[in-house]
Amino acid sequence: ALLRWSFAHRGLLFTTILLGVGAAAYGATLLPRTFLPPFNEGTLTISLGYNPGIALAESHRLGLVAENLIKDVPEVITVGRRTGRAELDEHAEGVHSSEIDLDLKRSDRSKEEVMGDIRARLAVLAAAVGLTAGSEAERYLRTLQVAGLSPLYPWSLRSFSPAEIDRLVPGDTAHPWGARFGVPADSTSTPALRFIRPSVRAIYNSSFPSGGANDGAVWAGRGVTGVLTAGTALRAGPLSLRLEPLVFWAENRAFELMPNRQTGDLRFADPDHPVFIDLPQRFGDGAYARVDPGQSTLRLDAFGVAAGVSSANQVWGPAADLPMILGANAAGFPHAFLGSSGPLPVGIGRLHGRLVWGDLAQSDYSRVTGPGSRRFMTGWVLTFLPHGLDGLEVGASRFFHNHWPADGLGASDFLQPLQPFLKEKLKKSGVGEDKTSDTANQLAALHFRWVLPRGGFELYGEYGREDHSWDVRDFLLQPDHISAYLLGGRKAWVRGGELLSLRAEVVESQVSHLREVRPQGPFYVHPGGTYQGHTVRGQILGSPAVYGGGGSIVALESHSRGGRWHLDWTRTRVRGGRSALDPRVDVIHSLGAEALLFRAGLDATLGVRGSWELNRHYQGDAFNLTTELGLRARI
Repeated sequence: ALLRWSFAHRGLLFTTILLGVGAAAYGATLLPRTFLPPFNEGTLTISLGYNPGIALAESHRLGLVAENLIKDVPEVITVGRRTGRAELDEHAEGVHSSEIDLDLKRSDRSKEEVMGDIRARLAVLAAAVGLTAGSEAERYLRTLQVAGLSPLYPWSLRSFSPAEIDRLVPGDTAHPWGARFGVPADSTSTPALRFIRPSVRAIYNSSFPSGGANDGAVWAGRGVTGVLTAGTALRAGPLSLRLEPLVFWAENRAFELMPNRQTGDLRFADPDHPVFIDLPQRFGDGAYARVDPGQSTLRLDAFGVAAGVSSANQVWGPAADLPMILGANAAGFPHAFLGSSGPLPVGIGRLHGRLVWGDLAQSDYSRVTGPGSRRFMTGWVLTFLPHGLDGLEVGASRFFHNHWPADGLGASDFLQPLQPFLKEKLKKSGVGEDKTSDTANQLAALHFRWVLPRGGFELYGEYGREDHSWDVRDFLLQPDHISAYLLGGRKAWVRGGELLSLRAEVVESQVSHLREVRPQGPFYVHPGGTYQGHTVRGQILGSPAVYGGGGSIVALESHSRGGRWHLDWTRTRVRGGRSALDPRVDVIHSLGAEALLFRAGLDATLGVRGSWELNRHYQGDAFNLTTELGLRARI
């Protein structure tokens, strides 16, 4: 009976079957698609791989840095690590491989967000150390050294080589930036290519040009200025290469210039010495932009000798903020160098030095045209570390610049900084009243620095001269002729995990009373010789305060795991006070505050500075507000 009913109602039967199959197919799409349910045991395993051939000690140190970075993640409870695997293991690995096991606790963040946070924090291990002259990392290392947390090493010849950085960076992560500072490349012969973290800065000046101290090629005019840097670094045994170009754009809005009795583009020139120094008040009447090779260097360090070519900034002498001979106020210039890779033993102590030959360019607002617009620079810097007086360094530096010879450079041009210090010893040139004058300008300085790490204190000073003394008697009778001196000190201490420092520095270079009886101009100016002064591309190679007659700074800083904060008061003499007949003085007093904030994938710098210029242009007072925002990515 059932069979007969089915044949009689086959249409209904087939329809029901098809609907059932369809419902089953739809239901199958709703079933779980995994063979086993997802595991969520609250753990993660992270693999770290370094260059094969790395030493066990270096791999272990990098692993400790990674552990401390990971511990900062809020969800991490415990961290465990194993480096390498036994040779007979089924999955044997060398010491270049490490595995880190994490236990996590629940939070409002998803697993993907937590993993992204960890990856961002570990990105520091692949970043090149930014230890260029005057950089954030270099200033931090100096404070560490004063506090006794970094090895003693001379600081009067910078920037440092990768091998020198290896010596200076503490071998542990106990210091405040131990987990964020970055890790230098290992010293094996295995080539290591690393990215230099890109950075972007925006600077705003409300009334007149004012930039950060020692910010290299950047010139921040009135209005907005933007700066971008990025690059890469390669290290292969004794050979190292760093490419870090810089580009900046300045809105360069108009402001009142101080008259200088010049016309055309020269109206932008320095108001006091428009003919004798290439120091524009303003770089033209429109936006100003430059692409600069920046902190780029190719060097070879082998058998105790260092040689290379570079466009990076150099700092000669112990000054932290107001360098006298050479600093990071202006762009670095193309140069070649030859010297020691580090302090070399010489019996009664150790000696560290460098010879430099370079090419100095001028701005578009110099009066010089033709062959004299290009200058050849040559000089040396030397520092000595005596035995038995740990932390003490004494030294000297000498810097020449002269017109680039039209018929090419000769041996005498390269050896010029080795000439006698006293003018009576020079060869007769037949020029000038003393028959020994020439177009070259010389700056020379003596310096010292003494670090007492047990007391967390350093003291340093420098004495400089512009041009020669005639003989020893002349020097002893009038040591203040076209001279300058600098004194500075720093106290550093650790409190509650913070590294605190208080430093002060003063430089004095005002034209002395000798002007009444003997010709004397400001420091960095040499009438009758090179007409660009001690500048490159329109910015002073040393410190603007030295050209103006003097300056000072008092600064308080704190470094912690979260970053850095900084407060300072700065005084800069712009001009004036150069004779009894004209005692007027133009001085800037400024108060600045800055914070560097560490975040998972970003370092942010926030700064504000108020500058009061008293007697600006000898007319009245003026105020300028400078604000700055900087971001550095952790790639």
